[in-house]
Amino acid sequence: MALLQGRKGIIFGVANEKSIAWAIARAMNNEGAELAFTYAGDALEKRVRPLAESVGAKLILPCDVTKDDQIRAVFDQVRTGFGHLDILVHAIAFANKEDLKSDFVATSRDGYRLAQDVSAYSLTVLARHALPLMEGRHGSILTLSYLGAEKVIPRYNVMGVAKAALEASVRYLAADLGPKGIRVNAISAGPIRTLASAGISGFLEMLHHVEAKAPLRRGVTAEEVAGTALFLASDLSSGVTGEVIYVDAGYNIMGM
Repeated sequence: MALLQGRKGIIFGVANEKSIAWAIARAMNNEGAELAFTYAGDALEKRVRPLAESVGAKLILPCDVTKDDQIRAVFDQVRTGFGHLDILVHAIAFANKEDLKSDFVATSRDGYRLAQDVSAYSLTVLARHALPLMEGRHGSILTLSYLGAEKVIPRYNVMGVAKAALEASVRYLAADLGPKGIRVNAISAGPIRTLASAGISGFLEMLHHVEAKAPLRRGVTAEEVAGTALFLASDLSSGVTGEVIYVDAGYNIMGM
């Protein structure tokens, strides 16, 4: 039997066919999960809708995670369409480009607030809305992080601070939701060419450095991250919660 047969999930954060969230969605669909998708704005809808329809998704919903009314509307429709929820994938992050180009010390108050709201707080508010649909179903909530949450990565700046808050949120949410049978974990992925990474100055330099220095002497693919997500969403990881799992060819272990 497929690992996720009969499970119902929702994916936040697909940007296009190269995004990690889309690789995760395909892997979960291949293992039997029925999925809903969200998009933020008309431009993303044009990319997300055809992808979602290609895996048979019936729920393809607008959601700006800074808008509480849109979040409520999404989960109301999930409740009507699915009845319950087993999996939530949070692959959302954003920071103003100017805050990724200058020094971190120059981060604006509004830029700091926006990065935290979209990239970190959104996990908490989505988990809160998912709770009534997941309680007692051994649900799994997943998010995506990066090494910049714990180490200084040049030009990652305010996004690194937001990812640090995200990883702390994973631990606190795991403690809150564990008694209700819900697990919360993060995957810290190595650098992968995506729409989001294109906004990071010097990304190709970062990618080549990891390929040269990681123990496996290569980078990782979105499909490898998706494999770990599949594990975390399935019963194979039933004893795992509150963790940050690295999928980065081992780069995080290196000291020099």
